[in-house]
Amino acid sequence: MKGTYTLGKDERVKSRKLIELLFTGGSSSSFSAFPLRLVYTTVDNTEGEWIHQPPLQMMVSVSKRKLRHAVQRNRVKRQVREAYRLNKQLLEGKLPEGKSVIVGLIWLDHSLHDTPQVERKVINLLKRMGEKL
Repeated sequence: MKGTYTLGKDERVKSRKLIELLFTGGSSSSFSAFPLRLVYTTVDNTEGEWIHQPPLQMMVSVSKRKLRHAVQRNRVKRQVREAYRLNKQLLEGKLPEGKSVIVGLIWLDHSLHDTPQVERKVINLLKRMGEKL
């Protein structure tokens, strides 16, 4: 990971192929800590198109069905990204060699939550994921 407390453009999932691999691939695992669900999978970095993949990438998803107003969806995405940015170092040293980990954080609730509560849930999910890696 480049900087400890940064979340650069290369650390975000932008590829449609990676998103499909995350949600339709059979090797994905997930954990829930209401109001969030974490889905992750590992990709082998040594073959083909994934050679220049950073070791850890993430994405945040908030459904229109859960939060109808864009202002609310954007607030939740900001809260989750900030909590992830501040706590992703919990995964340092636990990432598998020669592989990239792709993480998706999905909002499950129909209402907003305060930032400290969202951060506690993200920390909980990252710790549980670190134990499984």
